[in-house]
Amino acid sequence: MQTVILANGAFPESEKLLKLLDNAKKIVCCDGAVNKLIDSGRIPNVIIGDLDSVRPELKKKYADIIIRIPDQNTNDLTKAVKWCVSNNYTDIIILGATGNREDHAIGNISLLSEYAKMADIKMLTDYGEFIAINKTTTFHSFTGQQVSIFSLCAQLEISSENLKYPLHNLKLSAWWMGTLNESTSDSFTISFKEGGEVIVYLLDKE
Repeated sequence: MQTVILANGAFPESEKLLKLLDNAKKIVCCDGAVNKLIDSGRIPNVIIGDLDSVRPELKKKYADIIIRIPDQNTNDLTKAVKWCVSNNYTDIIILGATGNREDHAIGNISLLSEYAKMADIKMLTDYGEFIAINKTTTFHSFTGQQVSIFSLCAQLEISSENLKYPLHNLKLSAWWMGTLNESTSDSFTISFKEGGEVIVYLLDKE
């Protein structure tokens, strides 16, 4: 069973993600995400953040599971991840990190690389998933699966196997350069020097 961190972006709609919520070991809500969780008929285990977005009646009702962290130098998602890791919840799925404000979505996705240094963690949306890697990695896939690759290190040389548009020691110096690729097999591999920071997006079956 995995721990789910629910961020305050678009609430999950797909059957797959709602099932993850229902089967989670713990549901850790980032601040105002608890409003949406309660409205969906589900109950949080922990609420973390500066609490500026939580409805007053929920602050009162769930006072015993609220962890208020007013630090403005980190966002609520980072606070939730660090709390989970410090309490040995290290098999983590992040939901609700995209949708609504695009600037929040970009920030959350970029932070995934930092989170991956602390825990076994991935970020799921209604359309696919983001996974951060720091070494050569082989992904389970299917022929025709849409794949995008984002390098956080502009000088990192990246290669691939079993992608429609192969990468051969390519430096992805702009975000668009590794997007809109496609798997040609039941697995594909992204290769680069260990210690690099790469985020891979996998589109679910349409």
